[in-house]
Amino acid sequence: MSHYSIKHIEEYYQVYRKSVRDPELFWGEIAEEHFLWRKKWDRVLSYDFSKPEFKWFEGAQLNITENCLDRHLTTRANKTALLFEPNNPEEKAQHITYKELYERVCKLANVLKQKGVKKGDRVCIYLPMIPELTVSVLACARIGAIHSVVFAGFSSKALATRINDCDCEMVITSDGSYRGHKTIDLKAIVDEALEQCSGVKNVLVVKRINSEVSMTPNRDFWIEPLLKEASANCPAEIMDAEDPLFVLYTSGSTGTPKGMVHTCGGYMVYSAYTFKNVFRYEENDVYWCTADIGWITGHSYIIYGPLANGATSLMFEGVPSYPDFGRFWEIVEKHRVNQFYTAPTAIRALAKENLKFIESHDLSSLKVLGTVGEPINEEAWHWYNVNVGKKRSPVADSWFQTETGGIMISPIPYVTATKPTYATLPLPGVQLALMDENGDEIKGNQVDGRLCIKYPWPGIARTIYGNHKRYKDTYFSAFKGMYFTGDGALRDETGYYRITGRVDDVVIVSGHNMGTAPIEDAINEHPAVAESAIVGFPHDIKGNALYGFITLKETGEGRDHNNLRSEINQLITEYIGPIAKLDKIQFTKGLPKTRSGKIMRRILRKIASKDSENLGDISTLLNPEVVQDIIDTSL
Repeated sequence: MSHYSIKHIEEYYQVYRKSVRDPELFWGEIAEEHFLWRKKWDRVLSYDFSKPEFKWFEGAQLNITENCLDRHLTTRANKTALLFEPNNPEEKAQHITYKELYERVCKLANVLKQKGVKKGDRVCIYLPMIPELTVSVLACARIGAIHSVVFAGFSSKALATRINDCDCEMVITSDGSYRGHKTIDLKAIVDEALEQCSGVKNVLVVKRINSEVSMTPNRDFWIEPLLKEASANCPAEIMDAEDPLFVLYTSGSTGTPKGMVHTCGGYMVYSAYTFKNVFRYEENDVYWCTADIGWITGHSYIIYGPLANGATSLMFEGVPSYPDFGRFWEIVEKHRVNQFYTAPTAIRALAKENLKFIESHDLSSLKVLGTVGEPINEEAWHWYNVNVGKKRSPVADSWFQTETGGIMISPIPYVTATKPTYATLPLPGVQLALMDENGDEIKGNQVDGRLCIKYPWPGIARTIYGNHKRYKDTYFSAFKGMYFTGDGALRDETGYYRITGRVDDVVIVSGHNMGTAPIEDAINEHPAVAESAIVGFPHDIKGNALYGFITLKETGEGRDHNNLRSEINQLITEYIGPIAKLDKIQFTKGLPKTRSGKIMRRILRKIASKDSENLGDISTLLNPEVVQDIIDTSL
């Protein structure tokens, strides 16, 4: 028995022990019993951390869409697969059945083929949270094309970087998107991006906001007329388990974003298994993850994990504050949502509002609450538990990364006792280690260190697209024979884990990983800026916000500082997107540096967090005198 769905804590420990003692037997049983394979594997796993190289279910053949769609047609054809809730509550929700989703995916897959897309080609998807986004992802997977979804809040420059990095030949976008009160002209952003992207041959455009857009002849096509002509029958391309399924970009602490490559077999098994356990999904439940599909959470827990389990997955186009702060709770009541998965930043924003927004809605359908994106603070955890879950729906505080493909640490609701701010225990098959600075594993409990994983799991990313050396340097060079997560963690007296945050120059803002280096690069483009350093500081809603310490050239000294601040944030919006704007900008005479010229961000973090009493020894700095000046003028 593979214990696909764990029922009680004794079973968790039993299954966990088995998964560690014989990982190949454990994952082999799960893969064999719960999925459709065209050909079984020759080996469950072969790996080498030094290369690094990981192969799961080697030699197996499958198509992930047959597992998400075709196999449900005999038993669930008329069950809602996707439940689409539009931005505007006046617009009718759409219930898309498994049969309808299957036909829409096949039609679009045929359109892609007709436009010359073939197995192994990369397709960039830049769409709002509308059903066509899910359909596009699955249509690519159907024909073996590699999808690269880019969050539709990124700027044209950020989009162009991602299109060029993995040589996308096609972009799927829409005329625009609705976001609360606003409409956003996505097509114009794509047009601007494509001025830098010579490899894109075709752009397919979905009509969403019915705006006037410019269409480039022989390149841009409205999707609707093409779909009308297309057949609803498209045989699935047979893929090897290790063939790439998608590339998804995540911010690096330095340089360009990293295109994480996930493969067909292992990712499918891992996303489906973790979905089943963390959300306790049962046949007629309605499950809702509020993330955007532009992030790994959306890939794994709106599309692949739920659909592989035959679930009903709710997809929401809007924002939690529109038309008012009761929107989430209105949707929960309207669709009788059973599992609700959101980010701490949304919880904190909603917790600031009047409780009447919650109390006026019936949330009794909720069975499981989840949180994702960053560690949740204690106050938000209690507010969520008491006001949303009414203390009867356990809070699954989950930790994972784009690189891990699926949830790694989380309570299993009704199985694991929860503890505020703790992600609790690793899921079966996940072998954690806390390491000290010397590269030694820290044994025992009530300790903290750098969080590593010492054995492969099926959802591990295989490489960074086009840059395997960077993959090795980033994740496998700090600790020999281990994957380094980049996060610090603490293990309490019972063995529960709490994630304490990034140990590199990545700041998590509203659940989004923001590499500070690309933001500094954008700021330094300003003609008045000499140099800059970005750090995070605690923020009531976002968890962390960005604080910029900026030194001006002499030409900028006499400038109006408020105007400069606006110009700097405008540059960041252009290069990265509005999500990376700075909350605070302090102009400084200089930045604290080591004798080798490295900016001491540790000191700036303390100052930004109003903790300048504990700066440690600054006498060895190249310019210790600037520190007091920065403290005196801090915001």
